[in-house]
Amino acid sequence: MDEQYTPIISEEERAARRASRAEARRRKQQELRRRRMKQLLPAAAFLLILAVILLVRNGGGKQETETPEAQATPISAPAVIPEEPEAPYAAAETASTVHLSDGINSGYAVVIDLQSDTILAEKNARAVISPASMTKIMTLLVAVENLKSLSDTVSITIEITDYCYVNGCSVVGYEIGETVTVQELLYGTILPSGADASLALAAYVAGSQEAFVELMNQKAEELGLSETTHFTNCVGIYDEKHHCTVYDMAMILKAAMDNDLCRQVLSAHTYQTAPTEQHPEGQPLSNWFLRRIEDHDTEQAVRAVGAKTGYVVQSGSCAASWGEDDAGNRYICVTGDASSSWQAIFDHVTLYGEYCK
Repeated sequence: MDEQYTPIISEEERAARRASRAEARRRKQQELRRRRMKQLLPAAAFLLILAVILLVRNGGGKQETETPEAQATPISAPAVIPEEPEAPYAAAETASTVHLSDGINSGYAVVIDLQSDTILAEKNARAVISPASMTKIMTLLVAVENLKSLSDTVSITIEITDYCYVNGCSVVGYEIGETVTVQELLYGTILPSGADASLALAAYVAGSQEAFVELMNQKAEELGLSETTHFTNCVGIYDEKHHCTVYDMAMILKAAMDNDLCRQVLSAHTYQTAPTEQHPEGQPLSNWFLRRIEDHDTEQAVRAVGAKTGYVVQSGSCAASWGEDDAGNRYICVTGDASSSWQAIFDHVTLYGEYCK
């Protein structure tokens, strides 16, 4: 962790950020209305000219009563298709986009070239799925954008540990009453996919998981993903109303990569927590995906440098990663419904090797 990165955000600044996002949405709506009005002007002018012509033909405006048969048939304006505003984060298919069927184990996949914002390959990329613990990429992003200080501390409550136990969540292993820093919670959320760390961050940022999830959904809307993305929790447990697409998750990962601190956390292979009364020697945290994929992509031009995995029964093994080549070109790969965590790794190696050249 770069010690120089210590953002301190006051309540006034956080309120200002929310107001700024609301103002940006208002401006987009105004711009859309302006475009629609601009598109309607030719039709309005046409109708005005037509009305003048009809008026002249009918006697220059004489006040005469016409029979129904003599009345002009109204002419409706031509249909106008409004131009939709561009989403803040988007990637487009091209004539070269490969639509995968065989070749990978995962049922869902998308590979994106971030230099051109184009989709290189896809497999059911727009199908709605459960994101499982890939959810925690959004948890990390929202937490980082709203934290006050990396050195702030949070105490682990019985509500957090009980929630994790009841829902069978993966955890860092914090105990009730253990006090840890916000910085440590960020790494605990991603590297071991700790639900206890995620819930502690949610309580720290918003006061409760429910309030934090509202911020997550607001962020999804800000990214232009709310049509197919919706969150009900910050840890990734299954809920039929908790969903996104692999394309959506790629855009969320892209937004996280644009944040220096998020990028540091997502690309960390290991992290050592600080000693506490409950863990006098601290705890070693590890990004399982990154440590294992590096043994399989060493000969490739593009290597994975940041990642988050996920698994629930309903979505199989999932993974979201970004890769880089020696020239610094970046790519994103997101997959879902692999038959095992190892298959997810093999699919990412295959997709980077075959389509990111």
